[in-house]
Amino acid sequence: MLTHAQFGVLRAAIQTKGSKMTQRELSQILGCSLGKINSTIKTLTAEGLMNVQGDITPLGLSQMEPYKVQNAIIMAAGMSSRFVPLSYEKPKALLKVKGEVLIEREIRQLHEAGITDITVVVGYMKEKLFYLEDKFNVRIVTNEDYYRYNNTSTLIRVADRLSNTYICSSDNYFPENPFEPYVYRAYYSAIYGEGKTEEYCLTVDKKDRITKVTIGGENAWYMLGHVYFDRDFSEKFVQILKKEYENPQTKAELWENLYMRYIKELSLYIRRYPEGAIQEFDSLEELRHFDDKYLKNADSEIFSNICSVLHCREEDIVGIVPIKKGLTNSSFCFEVFGRKYVYRHPGVGTSEYINRASEESSLKIAKELGLDDTFIYMDHSKGWKISHFIENAETLDYHNKNQVKEALRMIRTLHTSGAKTDFSFDLWEEIRRFENKLQSSGRNEFEDMHELHNSIEKLKTLILAEDNEKCLCHCDTYDPNFLVDPNRKMYLIDWEYSGMAYRGGDLGTFIACSDYSPEEADEIIDMYLGHKADLKEKRYYYTYICAAAYYWFVWAIYQNSVGNDVGEYLYIWYRYTKTYMKKAFESF
Repeated sequence: MLTHAQFGVLRAAIQTKGSKMTQRELSQILGCSLGKINSTIKTLTAEGLMNVQGDITPLGLSQMEPYKVQNAIIMAAGMSSRFVPLSYEKPKALLKVKGEVLIEREIRQLHEAGITDITVVVGYMKEKLFYLEDKFNVRIVTNEDYYRYNNTSTLIRVADRLSNTYICSSDNYFPENPFEPYVYRAYYSAIYGEGKTEEYCLTVDKKDRITKVTIGGENAWYMLGHVYFDRDFSEKFVQILKKEYENPQTKAELWENLYMRYIKELSLYIRRYPEGAIQEFDSLEELRHFDDKYLKNADSEIFSNICSVLHCREEDIVGIVPIKKGLTNSSFCFEVFGRKYVYRHPGVGTSEYINRASEESSLKIAKELGLDDTFIYMDHSKGWKISHFIENAETLDYHNKNQVKEALRMIRTLHTSGAKTDFSFDLWEEIRRFENKLQSSGRNEFEDMHELHNSIEKLKTLILAEDNEKCLCHCDTYDPNFLVDPNRKMYLIDWEYSGMAYRGGDLGTFIACSDYSPEEADEIIDMYLGHKADLKEKRYYYTYICAAAYYWFVWAIYQNSVGNDVGEYLYIWYRYTKTYMKKAFESF
């Protein structure tokens, strides 16, 4: 095995190809004394690895072979959720920075270093990256778990490719090419951060081996940019990854966290870079600071939409902050002329079960009725919407009596308004539609599914024989959709499922998404009606609590089947279905 100094001198001989470096230049580049460089050259010459002219010999080349980079993996599967709104329209890897597409620039820099065996792992909007295969002769590997798991799900798919391998992020920008055809040992690139940081900070020993990684620190070198796995690191890491991958913790975390857990077994060294040598843009504001063309033209349809509605310029759109992604949409908050707004971007595939034209019609009525005056504009053909942002808003507290009274008043106002739209939401038909989806995917095969289906059908027949009147309904009346501002004003938002429907569905959803006991549910029914419910009224609402719970139960199973975890609600809705099914049948 070559010493670090021997490797450095031989690598320099390969790279310069005849235009020799002086020993002083080698000393500066390798961080060794002149005496060390001189003695190293003498040793290499004596051993036949260099000739007296300072050229590397065939024997020297053979000694360098174990250090030759074999390939590169570019991780491009993630959604880059912090980089809104541009990441809603294309993978972050395809952003054009300083006139070049990020991932294309990175591939060209790898090629310049003689690294042509490149694998790109894609996931989010993967079809937009397929062209790289023909344009650059790269290998494309798809990661279908990108939205459920973290980047360990990317590396597990290329485990057989890991050797002497560069691991690259598709969204890094390197002003100077950092890649080399020969690398001495495994490393993680690092930048020094002044002051406090939330990055992964490094502690190293005297030989620069990383001995500890902490999330967050102060005045520290922190992980940023590319990584290099040598054969020894790759072999050990792959064994650990395969052993640990089925652990939910491993799937959910970064590969760096797995490395941190096994840091004593995995030798990784720090590679220090000067400030500015590695650029990583975590937000549009950072990109705007680096490349001022994004101030005036981000080549974004979303920005064009905002400008057309709010009559502003792109550079007026500032303070962009992602809002927690929902199951059906993604949203971000932004500021224009000192006022805050929300842009709602429709989720992929939601057009299959959300009627955006119906939503737009209901929103206009809701604004007129004073139920949701946050609404500004919606494009029902594409599903995007702009609303006012409610500062410091809280969601409805199911056990705050005043808030619950106001929420029920708003529901009642809608139901008794006489307002109509050309769209309907038939809870019973929606139940059947989602049951069919589950049947086609095989997710309806569990013990009491047949019993639940038959009981729901019986209740439907019984209740529609008594009352089949429809009115305008919200159809998604659970606590997160009731917002309360600091002045205690309440807003009923998110009208995606709204339409002409059975009024019982709104109260049914309100109760089915709560933690109310049956006794508390009776109080809510009375509060909504404004009087004590009689038996006929009780069975009407018991039936719709059951139906609403069952609808959201089968909806939740469908969401799980496409990778959206609804958490404990799945079981809550199952129990409410059973509880109120029993009460409904008893009341009949």
